[in-house]
Amino acid sequence: MASFVMWHAAAFFMILFRYSVRGQISYSIPEEMPKGSIVGNISQGLGLDLKRLKSGKARIFAGDNTEFVGLNKERGILLTEEKIDREALCAKTTPCALHLQLILENPMEWYDVTVEIIDINDNAPSFPKGEITFEISESAVIGARFMLENAIDLDVGSNSHLSYSLKPTDNFVLSLQSQTDGDRNMEMVLQNALDRENKEQLSLLLTAVDGGEPQLTSTVRIHVTVLDINDNPPVFNQRVYKATLPENTPKNTVITSVSASDADEGSNAIITYYMSSTGDVNDLFMVDARSGKIILKGSADFEKASRYQLNILHSALRDTVIGKRSPEHSSSYQTMSTYIITLCLLTNTLYNLYTLCSPSKCIFMINIYMSTNLFHLLCETKKQTNKQKKKKYFLTILMPT
Repeated sequence: MASFVMWHAAAFFMILFRYSVRGQISYSIPEEMPKGSIVGNISQGLGLDLKRLKSGKARIFAGDNTEFVGLNKERGILLTEEKIDREALCAKTTPCALHLQLILENPMEWYDVTVEIIDINDNAPSFPKGEITFEISESAVIGARFMLENAIDLDVGSNSHLSYSLKPTDNFVLSLQSQTDGDRNMEMVLQNALDRENKEQLSLLLTAVDGGEPQLTSTVRIHVTVLDINDNPPVFNQRVYKATLPENTPKNTVITSVSASDADEGSNAIITYYMSSTGDVNDLFMVDARSGKIILKGSADFEKASRYQLNILHSALRDTVIGKRSPEHSSSYQTMSTYIITLCLLTNTLYNLYTLCSPSKCIFMINIYMSTNLFHLLCETKKQTNKQKKKKYFLTILMPT
């Protein structure tokens, strides 16, 4: 019996050795290369004779069965099978790479091949709307801010770094505020008082320029109607909200709520909420116009994005107005709050479980999940904490040896 076990162990070792990776090689190519473009000479790169490629029935294997790159055994080179669109392949993920295997037979050999797809500046920035309309009271105070939606650039890296300009600057200047996650909020700030009797209609041009070579631009026209009325604006109870949800959260789940208050009374204090976020955010989330509840309406995918920023606006419907964003409401004053959603990846494979304890009582539990070679932590509250007594908890993770 012992010899039988040893024989199987030896056979298992031989199989592992026989099918082990013999080498690896990497290439980098720009996206959008024509079909048949040379990726690289894999014969020279791996030191393989052309006869070996033919006798070994060399072939390229892609795990997802997408054949972007093929092998010419007669020449020992890798060629593109079709144009590769980096944005369609990887969206905003960087680096963007194809992970392939070169397989040979008699004897069996396996080589890892990585082809990185480099971004080119083939996408101009674009604004979500063709034009922007505001109605602003002539009594609006100097320094009043009006949020503008950022342009979208599908490229990555420096190709997607956008700069903005606003002209003319007689009444308004542009303000860009960086957020902790690297994004920027863009606002139009009143620097000189408005005079309806002098000029009732203002027209401004907002321009976005990317950082690519050559630079690509996009513009949007801003129309401002100056009103001669005034009122109290609604105010969010806090400016930044944060929440975390699992990747497999069901659709129509209420994540949390945002809330604003208005100093007015009666119908003048009725507040309506809406989103001005761009990109995939509008496909994944929605805000209830009356309650302010943030609702998941799509399928959250951690691999595509682990963090979303939602720009939530509110407006109070009234007969008198300080400022409004048309055409959503007949009259309104808007301010913005940012709601950040962080997606936690949850897999079906539970790797281990550790308990975190405060000095005497366990308050939290940490579930550690494993996906390939990455670990993901999910913190769960075991007991109801007393926020009045303690607002922060410092947790220590004890890893057994």
